[in-house]
Amino acid sequence: MTFNLLNKDINTLTCPALVVFAKASSQKDKPAKVTHSELAKRLAGAVEEKTITGKHQEAVTFREIGFNGFRHVIVVGLGKENAIDHESVRQSMASAYEAIKALNVKEAAIHFDGVATGKKDAVEFARATAEGLTLTAYVFDELKSDKKDGKKSELNVHVVTKAAAGIKAAFNEGLVLGSVVNFSRRLGDMPGNLMTPTILADSAVEAAKGIAGLKVTVWDKARIKKEKMGGLLGVAQGSDQEPRFIIMEYKGAAAAKKPVVFVGKGLTFDCGGISIKPSAGMEEMKYDMCGGANVIGTLLAIAKLKLKVNAVGLVASTENLVNGSATKPGDVHTARNGKTFEVNNTDAEGRLILADALSYATELEPQMICDAATLTGAMVVALGNTHTGYFTRNSALKNKIEKAAGESGEWVWQMPLTDFHVKDMKGTYADLSNISAGKGAGSATAAAFLEQFVGEGIPWAHFDIAGTGWAVGNRLPYAPKKGASGAMIRTFVEIAKQYK
Repeated sequence: MTFNLLNKDINTLTCPALVVFAKASSQKDKPAKVTHSELAKRLAGAVEEKTITGKHQEAVTFREIGFNGFRHVIVVGLGKENAIDHESVRQSMASAYEAIKALNVKEAAIHFDGVATGKKDAVEFARATAEGLTLTAYVFDELKSDKKDGKKSELNVHVVTKAAAGIKAAFNEGLVLGSVVNFSRRLGDMPGNLMTPTILADSAVEAAKGIAGLKVTVWDKARIKKEKMGGLLGVAQGSDQEPRFIIMEYKGAAAAKKPVVFVGKGLTFDCGGISIKPSAGMEEMKYDMCGGANVIGTLLAIAKLKLKVNAVGLVASTENLVNGSATKPGDVHTARNGKTFEVNNTDAEGRLILADALSYATELEPQMICDAATLTGAMVVALGNTHTGYFTRNSALKNKIEKAAGESGEWVWQMPLTDFHVKDMKGTYADLSNISAGKGAGSATAAAFLEQFVGEGIPWAHFDIAGTGWAVGNRLPYAPKKGASGAMIRTFVEIAKQYK
């Protein structure tokens, strides 16, 4: 599967399939506009009959049409012209890819010049085009017996434009972001027996090989114990698999410049411990490491794009299972920063391993810390699978997050975090309890717990991706219907760009 940019006249190509676009009119009862002038004449009847409406994500295939050097033509709707943005382009490219795939051809051309309306749009939409195609092409089927021979259907898609400078760099950035998101998706989609903490750490090490400026260090159980990470060790007690603490360091700026730090929850499987989860749907708990997988992807993207920033990725990884050594409700553990917490529900374990990671992040004296975690079911209740809820008390970081999300196309929503939520997390026999003393606001109280492990004055934001980490394909056509989504990688990269 390859996607490449061609700088030439679309009409000089010979190819099995051509994708062009149609824009719906913003005025009622006005016909759609096909963006390729010659095809607009050829398909005028289809427009008049409203076979082609230009509706967003509409894909109409004309087989064996024999237009110029193309056997087949696909017309993809971009929506109303005044509503087209980079996210709608990203989604329309998903429709284009699926329509090409349905034709079972090995080569296709996309008329990119029909998408953009200006030079600024062209650069922005070129990146979205590459992202949309690459993200839609992701399939996790390597564990199926008929796929193990390694043979894949070949498809070469040319994105064709006569536009000038800036397009190629943006397109290539989109390819990098798409491929990194797909890498992280694969980590999430792997079942727990094939994605243990050790395998996750080894995957990060292997992926970083050959990338300039990127170094990966992995702490084993003995080192984690030496580093006094009581939260991570406490959760790991119930599993035969050893925990791992993954440190990814990228040097893209002067050594004296403070880093930006991204922290991820890497629970490779979570049964809830002694406070065991219901069995229905528990297989999805292989996705409890998506925050960690996506932080790994974020550091890979930052390094591959050669951003002029120093960045660190920290992933605390373990399983949360049940054996004779497992943490019991009421047990007390001590985090790296010395604070103690009583574990009143062993299924509220993600915050315990993040406590150690955030404590370590604080010691780096960073410019800011962002963490990502599939942390609470309460977030799914609040926002479903459309928005990632985030928490911060720092207004400057809030503005950076909102700007970054606007650039990436990912939806975020700020959630409340107050001193009342902190009060709810006070412990009876230790400094803190890992669950709230009151009812409700489960996501906010979880964030309040995490806040206790972030150094004073350090800008920090917590992203709860419990609703957006997987199974978002019913919302986003370029995401798998059930699989991992790679949520927040694109936004985290945009945040990092603001610290260059």
